[in-house]
Amino acid sequence: MESSACPFCHLSVPSSELQRHANSHFGDEDEEAKDLELANQNQIASSSGSTDVDSISSLIALQTRGNFYHVKDGLISLLRNCLELETQHSSSVTILSGYVDHFQSLPSVDVGWGCGWRNIQMLSSHLLAHRQEARQVLFGGSGFVPDIAFLQRWLEIAWERGFDPPGAQHFNCKIYGSNHRIGTTECASLFRSFGLRARVVDFGPKESQPFYLSVPGSTLGQPVNKRNKIQVSGPMDRYVHQQQGLKKRRHSREALCNGRSDNPEGKSEGPQILVDWVWNYFSDKVLTISGSRRVVVSDRAPLYFQHDGHSRTIVGIQVEHQKNGMHRFTLLILDPSDGTIALERSLKKNVGWQKLVKRGVHTLKKPQYQLCYIDPGIASGEELKELKTINSIFIEL
Repeated sequence: MESSACPFCHLSVPSSELQRHANSHFGDEDEEAKDLELANQNQIASSSGSTDVDSISSLIALQTRGNFYHVKDGLISLLRNCLELETQHSSSVTILSGYVDHFQSLPSVDVGWGCGWRNIQMLSSHLLAHRQEARQVLFGGSGFVPDIAFLQRWLEIAWERGFDPPGAQHFNCKIYGSNHRIGTTECASLFRSFGLRARVVDFGPKESQPFYLSVPGSTLGQPVNKRNKIQVSGPMDRYVHQQQGLKKRRHSREALCNGRSDNPEGKSEGPQILVDWVWNYFSDKVLTISGSRRVVVSDRAPLYFQHDGHSRTIVGIQVEHQKNGMHRFTLLILDPSDGTIALERSLKKNVGWQKLVKRGVHTLKKPQYQLCYIDPGIASGEELKELKTINSIFIEL
């Protein structure tokens, strides 16, 4: 569809709507909201295949909010309070992402297959709350997190527009109304279709490098086409690119922000490599392990965390200073299989929340893991076209 720039606000709108849009600058102010919605529809439909503005408009108008239990002041705020109380009795530093709504899997709705969609909802709640540029483009600028059925339709639209052709082929471009399990590549495809810079990182043994961790709807280890070389464009891209192909990555005191892991030889092995990566992601290599601030809120988005059979959302990481001079790392996780009310109750009472949220390195027993993170900014033009191919960086455990 041909578009033109408004001479007054420079907004790109369909040419057929240009006159009405231009005249609206001299009318009621509430027309501005309608124009923004129209621009969002045009942006989503641009570079589309069979998807047109009318179908996008209908989806935006019909989509409904995802159901979740709203926690007053938010779970992350409650978690931060508990962590701050905890530091009074231990020597630790914790980094948290900002606001996140917890979306739990519901009986008779999505238990057993919906964890991927629930984690997408959690990430979306954070992006809508913290990133204005994401709020303007996600889900047609609706400003809310849709339910699973409409997320499925948005994923179909991403496939129709050419994002992740292997994944689209696997599902025959149809997932709406089904109970198919999804993985990290579907998460990345969905966010990328809105121009978000979603990146994928694989962790596993060297022999798994030619494989994706979670081929859509399949078991671990199904072969796929070899990945294209990833483009190094952001700070985390540069970090993971430097780690690619390394067998046993040694982290000096400087690389781990003046800290050491549990390994007395000073080198990271197995799942500790993944945990080190998560620490570097949230700290952005700025916060030191020995920093004076005990609980810090990062501007980093949560991480979509996948392993065979289940996915969760990483909302932070804690490092504890032990008496022997070692540092023990713990992931902070929201699990869709946990009940939100029970989680809220345990955090408010400061009793038992550790079993629900904390996951130490010793719990990471799967052979392979996969993460999806979202860099700031909105892609367009040639960069958006490149995002249609889902690449990943492989890091050996």
